[in-house]
Amino acid sequence: MGLVKNLSVTLACAGFMVLATAVEAKAQLTLEYEKQIGSPGFGPGELFVPQGIGVQDETGNTYVSNGRGLNPDGTFNPNLGNRVDVFDPQSNYLRSIGSGSQEPGQGFDEPADLKFNPKTGNLHVGDVFNSEIDVYKPDTGEFVRSYGSFGGPVEGRLFFGPGGMSFGNDGNLYVTDFSEDIVKVYNGQDGELVKTIGSPGSELGQFSGPAGITVSPNTGNIYVGDQYNGRIQVLNPEGDPLFAFGERGSEPGQFREPIGVEVDEFENIYVADSQNSRVQAFDKDGNFLTAFGEPARNESGEIVPPPALGGPPFGDPLVLEPGTFNWTAGLHYDNDKLYVGDFFQGRVQVLSVNRETTEVPEPSAVLGIAVLGAGSVAVKFRKQRQQKTAV
Repeated sequence: MGLVKNLSVTLACAGFMVLATAVEAKAQLTLEYEKQIGSPGFGPGELFVPQGIGVQDETGNTYVSNGRGLNPDGTFNPNLGNRVDVFDPQSNYLRSIGSGSQEPGQGFDEPADLKFNPKTGNLHVGDVFNSEIDVYKPDTGEFVRSYGSFGGPVEGRLFFGPGGMSFGNDGNLYVTDFSEDIVKVYNGQDGELVKTIGSPGSELGQFSGPAGITVSPNTGNIYVGDQYNGRIQVLNPEGDPLFAFGERGSEPGQFREPIGVEVDEFENIYVADSQNSRVQAFDKDGNFLTAFGEPARNESGEIVPPPALGGPPFGDPLVLEPGTFNWTAGLHYDNDKLYVGDFFQGRVQVLSVNRETTEVPEPSAVLGIAVLGAGSVAVKFRKQRQQKTAV
């Protein structure tokens, strides 16, 4: 913690007590609604079930994966959704990338999470029903290639296939396989499978429905939303488990199926707590800091349920007030802003991450120094170099 003290004390007496009060710098983190991207619907610039969200460094444009189109009878509709929509920094709709297809390598059948390759700039998009990762040129929409293979539907689970994605400091792409309960690591350049991490289960290092994932650019640690185990797992850069935090519930620090997970430059952790319709923030050790968001409610004050399978992909009614969600899912952190997918309300809510630093006294430290006999004793206390304060 941001504490620096260099004390030099020269004593020329016997039996002397020094009382030192240190000052500690602490930061208070808060989340505040800033704006909305997109609106619920099926037309240009309208969204439904937004899962993946990313911001392009060069332009500041926001890319959002846009749902799986279905006909009223439940059959696939390639002309509805199944695309990535692009918005400028002022949230104006620009264009779309991709189209619907159930032929692998030919288009999307439910685009999921998306990430930009930091080395090539290409856009990598999880393609759920086609069980692959699709790569596009983000500025032209030109298709580059597809790679990877993931598990299919699992009985009793709403989601399957490729889940969250994150590029690591090693240039590899880390992808959760929601069906097989593991993390797959692909070479970021050629798409070859490098290794897998974890196994099915509920022990530390095991997963049940791994959803969101992020690799810290600061430490290389890997953070995984372990959805059906109701927790976040933290792994070291080699994939070995370090610790987990959270449990099932709706109190602060508890989760109801966490999905998206992100970290900032201070190693604070942000979690899309899906069924609690909120975002929670934690410090690097998993200690709760703050939460933002409330579930949408109808006129009677009852929580609006998610849509029924086979029906329109929106809550009824829609409650499009700032800070109101019908499930939170996709999550992206970029330059003190948190982009949150309002899953069943067809929009992305952008939150400002605010940090206010204050100085507070630490408990007084009593330094007892006894000097026997005549003469002088020099005592120097060195504290560690000042570090950037983290919440």
